Amino acid sequence: MSSRTLPAHEVKDLSLAAHGRRRIEWAATQMPVLQLIQERFRRERPLEGIRIGACLHVTSETANLMLALQAGGAVLALCASNPLSTQDDVAAALVAEYGIATFAIKGEDNTTYYRHIGEVLATRPQITMDDGADLVSTLHRDTSGLAESVIGGTEETTTGVLRLRSMEEHGILRYPIIAVNEAATKHFFDNRYGTGQSTIDGILRATNLLLAGSTVVVAGYGWCGRGIAMRARGMGANVIVTEVDPVRALEALMDGYRVMPSARAAAEADVFITATGDVNVIDTPQIANLKDGAILANAGHFNDEINLPALAAAAVERRVVRDFVEEFRLADGRRIYLLAEGRLVNLSAAEGHPAAVMDMSFANQALSVAYLVRHTAGLERKVYNVPIEIDTEVARLKLQAMGIEIDELTAEQKRYLASWESGT
Repeated sequence: MSSRTLPAHEVKDLSLAAHGRRRIEWAATQMPVLQLIQERFRRERPLEGIRIGACLHVTSETANLMLALQAGGAVLALCASNPLSTQDDVAAALVAEYGIATFAIKGEDNTTYYRHIGEVLATRPQITMDDGADLVSTLHRDTSGLAESVIGGTEETTTGVLRLRSMEEHGILRYPIIAVNEAATKHFFDNRYGTGQSTIDGILRATNLLLAGSTVVVAGYGWCGRGIAMRARGMGANVIVTEVDPVRALEALMDGYRVMPSARAAAEADVFITATGDVNVIDTPQIANLKDGAILANAGHFNDEINLPALAAAAVERRVVRDFVEEFRLADGRRIYLLAEGRLVNLSAAEGHPAAVMDMSFANQALSVAYLVRHTAGLERKVYNVPIEIDTEVARLKLQAMGIEIDELTAEQKRYLASWESGT
């Protein structure tokens, strides 16, 4: 693509585009479901002329989602949903190789981050796509009537869904949103297997730590916490889980983990990982109990789970000791190591989820966008779960791509399940 035809953009370096394209193509080989949807979209053009504004992690997997939507006829503008999650070569390729307006630079400051969101909103999107609801919340704070032209949106994260449900409950939400995060083919696999593997990957890339024999504390036993705990134990770590929900705490105990309050667990932690979506999970009481050399990492979307001001206030000296590793030396001589500025470690210090997992999540995204376009008139201003037929179709396509066959109910079995007459 010549420079005269480049879309609006702000990326680090367009000369990285060729390398980014190779990464995008590699990810595509691991995303067969999304490739099938892209082929279908190319034939049917269900998104013809629809303006989509996306605030997502700008990765090779996300690039393949953008290409599927583009094949369906959409006009796209993309920005980053986290200042540290952008892959700069991928952002360059989206602009120079594929003609997609992209505003994302790894390490951008807060001002630039929100200016990039503003660039996407300036395209007056009819569909929004979010990782964390920053795009939606910024749009709703806008006073120029942008929300009036939006027909719907999607949200990919647990954190974002929490924010959107709060907006719905307070009567603020201005258009329907499909919570892609709630799809079974998303949270069972993306959150558990994707976050589990990629969080450990980010920690190991940042630290080169040996997990075997160490004590790893996982705060939160939702789908992400389950995955992290499972993968840490698989690498030989002794895992402690902290929870506020009695049912999840009991589940963690039954799964074979030790369960205790977080302040007590902090005293044993070699690595302390937050995965709750809440604020100040590691706070002054936990910091006070951390042992010398403890490593803090966050797997949640926002950098709110570790109380960074409290950690900074407790330190008498701080320095960067490795890429994505900052040492905080406390007054009593203890050294605490913070990874990736407290931001989501899997995308900041590594490459995020494996493409094979994101295949299902982004298939849900693409099909949910098409669903919003088809059902505009019948949807209320609320948060919807992914329609079961989309979730089931994604699972079916994934099995098909993996060469796995399953049984089907016989007519007799269907009648039996629909009847009430049979008994002992």
